[in-house]
Amino acid sequence: QVSLVESGGGLVQAGGSLRLSCAASGRADSTSVMAWFRQAPGKEREFVAATRWPDVITKYADSVKGRFTISRDIAKNTVYLQMNSLKPEDTAVYQCAAATLWLSLGAMSASNGYNNWGQGTQVTVSS
Repeated sequence: QVSLVESGGGLVQAGGSLRLSCAASGRADSTSVMAWFRQAPGKEREFVAATRWPDVITKYADSVKGRFTISRDIAKNTVYLQMNSLKPEDTAVYQCAAATLWLSLGAMSASNGYNNWGQGTQVTVSS
């Protein structure tokens, strides 16, 4: 079992930046892929970004490409999501997810491939 704790959410104006963190504990060394998903009120959960190791493959949703960057600090068992040029439509609860099985590039964006989830952190972007 892997425990995930997100932090870094908050309120920011459009055009601003935030950095989310996801600290993994427990069997963190058993994870192969970590990802960020988000869910806005009244909408389904959607994929944001994922990173796989040890081959260091990253994948992004089209809506965040060029604005968001996912990265991982191995020593700290932490994954980050740097979010720049934020837009009001980025407002959502952001959840960190971890997979203990290897996922193909296509599967990295599907929520059913992840078996560990954090509680989420709220990101609100004002216009």
